[in-house]
Amino acid sequence: MKMRFKTIPEQFKIKELIHQSRYLLDGKLVEWKGETSEIYSTISSTENYHPTLLGSIPTLTEKEAIEALDAASTAFNKGQGLWPTMKVSDRISCMEKFVEQMKTKREEVVKLLMWEIGKNLADSEKEFDRTVEYIYDTIEDYKKMDRNSAKFLKSGNIHAHIRRGPLGVVLCLGPYNYPLNETFCLLIPALIMGNTAIFKPAKFGVLLLTPLMEAFQNSFPKGVVNILFGRGRTVASPIMKDGRVDVLALIGHSKSANALQNIHPKSNRLRMVLGLEANNPAIVMPDADLNLAINECIAGATSFNGQRCTALKVLYVHKDVVDDFIRQFSEKVDALNFGNPWDAGAKLTPLPEPDKPSYIQELIDDAVSKGAKIKNKRGGEIFKNYIFPAVLYPASTDMRVYEEEQFGPVIPIVPFSNIEEPLNDMASSNYGQQVSLFGRDVKTLAPLIDALVNLVCRVNLNSSCQRGPDVYPFTGRKDSAVATLSVRDALRSFSIRTFVASKDNSYNNEILKDLLASQASNFVSTDYIL
Repeated sequence: MKMRFKTIPEQFKIKELIHQSRYLLDGKLVEWKGETSEIYSTISSTENYHPTLLGSIPTLTEKEAIEALDAASTAFNKGQGLWPTMKVSDRISCMEKFVEQMKTKREEVVKLLMWEIGKNLADSEKEFDRTVEYIYDTIEDYKKMDRNSAKFLKSGNIHAHIRRGPLGVVLCLGPYNYPLNETFCLLIPALIMGNTAIFKPAKFGVLLLTPLMEAFQNSFPKGVVNILFGRGRTVASPIMKDGRVDVLALIGHSKSANALQNIHPKSNRLRMVLGLEANNPAIVMPDADLNLAINECIAGATSFNGQRCTALKVLYVHKDVVDDFIRQFSEKVDALNFGNPWDAGAKLTPLPEPDKPSYIQELIDDAVSKGAKIKNKRGGEIFKNYIFPAVLYPASTDMRVYEEEQFGPVIPIVPFSNIEEPLNDMASSNYGQQVSLFGRDVKTLAPLIDALVNLVCRVNLNSSCQRGPDVYPFTGRKDSAVATLSVRDALRSFSIRTFVASKDNSYNNEILKDLLASQASNFVSTDYIL
């Protein structure tokens, strides 16, 4: 596979290396004097291919990890800290201050999204804008939640003032494929609910936090947000072993989540908020609108090179239409443009993981050795930082490309004649996030939908799998998720219902009246946030 070198537009060039020499600890941006790790992009800046050095980050040690845990624990202070006891309106003000500063860094963050993870310009801009929108939506939903709680209930002779309270210290670990959006979908609701946090970004997409470090530092009280850099085993593992973490918030692989969960000494008290693997299938029925199904499956399987947990990882196509589907599908896949993220019309872009092309090649070789054929002309064309999507048919359950979440540009197609075949495969799968269902006949679709909603958590009718809109539930069954991440649900995932109860008598009622009139308590309050 040959890629013609194009001059990089001036506005997207890396003109200065970003040496992120500071980390956020207990409200201070601490200068790091120790070992650092260089950050490279697989995108080449020269005609002769060579990875581009972008900068460096601190390689922090267990000592700094425990210091961050100390800071977060002190800020929470057994529930007595400034942040967890603060008025809701004041926490909202801190979050509004942060997002206003964040908005001024759009150009820098978008540029780094392209260089660090190879996301095209349109999708990088969308990720930034969607994240800002998510923060504003979270603020509005929290206001709504607080308004609904600004009252007393009575049952029998008991008055109750019910709100949601924080859980404690959160360890937040984000993914590389959405290093801004999905990371903040964990961090933002965790913070606004009154938790304190230790945050370590993923291996790729780490420098893009540099423009936001000062905003974190000056928007929140000390110790509320602590940002660490380094290797997960070195930084995250000792934090979990310590036992003071109350919530593990992670989007990534189940192996990582299981390993961290297993070393926590008090696992029964550990709340988990996890977004994990998916292996989402598409099912194309014989009466499906083939053109619609093909376009949606291409979008679902190839957007950001298939590096999304919501990507379509396997396509089940009915035998009556599979030949036509493959012919048209393969032609459209081959017509996709490969280029650098800022190139006009680039749908396929360089892979951020240097070893990913060779891994995808292994999957292709394994499938071919077990009877699959590459159905598109360009399938498997390889370059230093990319491998062109291969359409593999017929795929079967004994192939690695079926068993493993490939998280990259390869598309297995499985033929079926009886709908029980894909249903049985889905039932026996370790995953259960979403499915795309393509068809028209209501009598066929109705019982199929009724079965699918018990196997996955979202059935996409005649459309590809996706996360948004963010107000809708985002979760999964089995090994795909723990807890639900939508604007509304995330606030609940990072909090717990807690309340003040008092017997209905003159003595208690007088105290409650005084509490409300004095506004001495931030919890016992009927203030209405506009």
